[in-house]
Amino acid sequence: MTPEPIGAQPPEPRGMGVFARITGVFLEPSKAFADIAQRPTWLLPLLLMIIAGVAYYTTYGQHVGWARFFQHQAEINPKVAQQMSQMTPDQRAMQAKFAGYGYDGGVIIVTPIALLITSAIVLGIANIMGAGLRFKQVFAIEAWASLPILIRYVLSIVVMFLKNPDDFNLVNPLAFNAAAFMDPIASSKFLYALATAVDVFAIWTLLLGATGVKAASKRISFTGALIAVATPFVLFTLFGATIAGLFS
Repeated sequence: MTPEPIGAQPPEPRGMGVFARITGVFLEPSKAFADIAQRPTWLLPLLLMIIAGVAYYTTYGQHVGWARFFQHQAEINPKVAQQMSQMTPDQRAMQAKFAGYGYDGGVIIVTPIALLITSAIVLGIANIMGAGLRFKQVFAIEAWASLPILIRYVLSIVVMFLKNPDDFNLVNPLAFNAAAFMDPIASSKFLYALATAVDVFAIWTLLLGATGVKAASKRISFTGALIAVATPFVLFTLFGATIAGLFS
């Protein structure tokens, strides 16, 4: 027999590829997030979210029109109606012209900032529980856990072309939350904003995030991981609903 060379090491197993990660997040999340935690990358999911968001708002501007958006807001919000009644036709046209740029810019700027803040909060809470995670790991987990947002954007664009443009609601285009069954005029704007934020895709994202944190650290329970990822979502949602209530 020929002796094996001393010190020979078995080859390290290769990590998952990009497309394997994308499908794995939906089909085998524990396996995918274990790989993400070991080799944290975040650029692709972040770019996909930004591209999908820009595509959604650009399509809305071309198919429905931003003038219709502000008209709809005036119909459900007396304060907006009062403000628009004081604007000249030229001012309204200018408002509609630049709204699309504002929403596209918001997606490009706000998405990474929100992801940074969310990851910092999740990291702090998880590590208080003893998870021992690094920021890059959590940032990557949160980025990949946000992939269901892509499905929400795609479905929203499909619904946009199926519905009458006058009936399409930019803020809440899908009937996957309680707000779809509420009267946007008579309901409390605070409660309506809360109901809009808590949809199937938000819950899906939270569960994926908790799965990712749990896969990255065996020192934290799934419940603890869920508390960590849900905390920034609750804070952002309450803040947004409060703003909606104050300006209604």
